[in-house]
Amino acid sequence: MTDVLRRGRASLAFSFFAQGATFALLVTRIPAIQDRYGISDALLPVFLAAVPVLAGVGSVTTEQVVKRVRPSRLLRWSQPVVLLALLGAGAGGRIAELALSLGAFGLAVGALDASMNMLGVSLQRSYGRSIMLSFHAAYSLGGILGASLAWVGAHWHLALWVSYLPVVVVLLPATFVGSRWYIDGDPAPEAETPGADAGGGVVFKLLLPLCLVMTFAYIGDSTVSNWSAKYLKDVLGSSEQLATVPYNVYMVTTLLGRAIGDLGVRRFGAVAVVRLGTLVAAGGFAVVASAPGAWVGMLGFTMLGLGLCVLVPQTFAAAGRLFPRASDAAVARLNIFNYVGFLVGSPLVGALGDAWSYRGAMLVPMVLVLVTLVYARSFAVGQGGYGGGHERPRTADVGRGSNGL
Repeated sequence: MTDVLRRGRASLAFSFFAQGATFALLVTRIPAIQDRYGISDALLPVFLAAVPVLAGVGSVTTEQVVKRVRPSRLLRWSQPVVLLALLGAGAGGRIAELALSLGAFGLAVGALDASMNMLGVSLQRSYGRSIMLSFHAAYSLGGILGASLAWVGAHWHLALWVSYLPVVVVLLPATFVGSRWYIDGDPAPEAETPGADAGGGVVFKLLLPLCLVMTFAYIGDSTVSNWSAKYLKDVLGSSEQLATVPYNVYMVTTLLGRAIGDLGVRRFGAVAVVRLGTLVAAGGFAVVASAPGAWVGMLGFTMLGLGLCVLVPQTFAAAGRLFPRASDAAVARLNIFNYVGFLVGSPLVGALGDAWSYRGAMLVPMVLVLVTLVYARSFAVGQGGYGGGHERPRTADVGRGSNGL
């Protein structure tokens, strides 16, 4: 069973990696997509907002679908759809074709994100120790690769479909073959838990604190991805070339933080790691808001990567602990707030920046992220648990299954 778990973990990590690369290739080439289809600046936000809205629909639908279809099967077929939709967005020539591709991308990515994290939570339960951050580290690594490939495509003025085709040709069969080793976890043994009712359902009132944390974390993340370059150039007076660096630094520090984050959770517990990450992220926003120049601003964005990177993976893990008999449903509902934060973050900072100041606007996500401290106890091992006294406080953030390592 040990080899089965290891293969399952490796195949799921590759799925996260592939999705990170795919998403980065889409979002980093938005200007090229706009030029290819002749989309006006007024119409572009409609297209950009449609993707997370449809992804939310896909995540809601996934909660119902996994009652009849295993999450592994849903992931196996949704990932190729996402890859083909990316290629379609780069190969089309009319706005209707782009709308169809982005619509398919949004719906499929909602199912993909939800099912990936469902499998991650259940696999972590089988391992009996924190491994969730490692999956999201693979996503960050894929994002760095995707952004780098996008830069190459832009630098060499390649057509979008030329940039996308080799990636799809490599990743589509690789992820499909790797899906053979996905592992679907079983619900935790029936136990007295505060999160699940007698039927193993989800009580949304108990899930709400984690939904807020997820939303605020993605507001912070979207602030960096959408406004870091503009902030460094227009507010801190950097060169246009230097202004492209903060997001790359953010991605790298996100990868580093997630690569070592599981060790921190095993040693100090999820609550301590979440609190530290929250304080580091809030400190990063404070440094960015008060930075006298570009290099200090870069320090702030570096801190943001190290702080925000732990919040989302640990929020999914906490949902699995809180609702041990209904973790798939909890993950699907929680995943919706990923897209809520993404939708709210960029317009919120932009509106505040225009109406007030961009320095002041950076303090708003700082305050929102700090709210996580209020709900830090929701990340505790004993909150829901998996019953039977199998939790290993301070050294694990999940309950140990019969095959725990």
